Amino acid sequence: MSITTLKVEPEHHHERLDVYLTQALVDVPSRSFVQKLLGKGCVRVNQKEAKAHYKVQQADVISVDIPAGALEPQPIEPENIPLDIFYEDESLLVVNKPCGMMVHPAQGHNSGTLVNALLFHCRQLSDFNGLTRPDSSGGLLTIDPERSRRVNTAVRPGIVHRLDKETSGLLVVAKDNATHAQLASQFQKHRVKKHYVALVEGEVEFDEGIIDAPLGRHAVHHDLRDIRYDDSAKEAVTFYRVIKRHQGVTLISLFPKTGRTHQLRVHMDHIGHPILGDDKYGRKTNFPRLALHAQSLGFQHPARKCFMEFSCRTPREFLEKVASP
Repeated sequence: MSITTLKVEPEHHHERLDVYLTQALVDVPSRSFVQKLLGKGCVRVNQKEAKAHYKVQQADVISVDIPAGALEPQPIEPENIPLDIFYEDESLLVVNKPCGMMVHPAQGHNSGTLVNALLFHCRQLSDFNGLTRPDSSGGLLTIDPERSRRVNTAVRPGIVHRLDKETSGLLVVAKDNATHAQLASQFQKHRVKKHYVALVEGEVEFDEGIIDAPLGRHAVHHDLRDIRYDDSAKEAVTFYRVIKRHQGVTLISLFPKTGRTHQLRVHMDHIGHPILGDDKYGRKTNFPRLALHAQSLGFQHPARKCFMEFSCRTPREFLEKVASP
């Protein structure tokens, strides 16, 4: 058995237990895995067995007994999938992910991902897992060596940040752990320059503006996010600038200051202009894909210490939607 003890922080107050554990236990593969643990009596809240639907309370102490061997890593097969590589050196690469490709394997999806393609292309990728951090000299300090070894199942080798499956555009991938740690720190401190382009419903009134609306989990649908003004919410800020309005649609630039899950999708829906083709926050039927594209990405190169910025073209189908007449 591998026993993990957790104490519920204020921002998770009143979340379902299975939802909380899926997020808090970084090494579990899925919510269904957590539910199986609960069904077998492997989870105790304040020393008592609890059900999946239990709403956790601030300061609850939760212990989880994970059976030995339950988290053995599943090998990820390299696949010869073409990659649109914008830049590559000994430390990192920048790749343009197509719409419809998952970034890394997940429950039930073990092939066809960006990670499968990267493993075929690269000899080495980082296996950084969030349980190490950069020290003052730029090296790595391990916080929990045993847990670090166990979490390194390498389902996300090289992946510093993610895009939704239906979002296309640029990602930076780390080849070693020092590079990964430094890049992750830049993302965490909001020092990465990110620019998205999107097609949204309606003609946005103002040429530019700021959406400052905190995000939290949806009260009912826990895989979604919602605007919330309680202790569970996290700051979320998006700048926008209109590129072109045309026949009830707007092509718009989006500049997220923060990087919350589904931030751009929720924020655009919040101001009454959901992104076209969005099956979670808008209407999937009004465009053949989610009309969101990560167009440019800028960061300080961890080894070369210079700022680098990369940009790709706006998808043709976006431009055709706002083309005259």
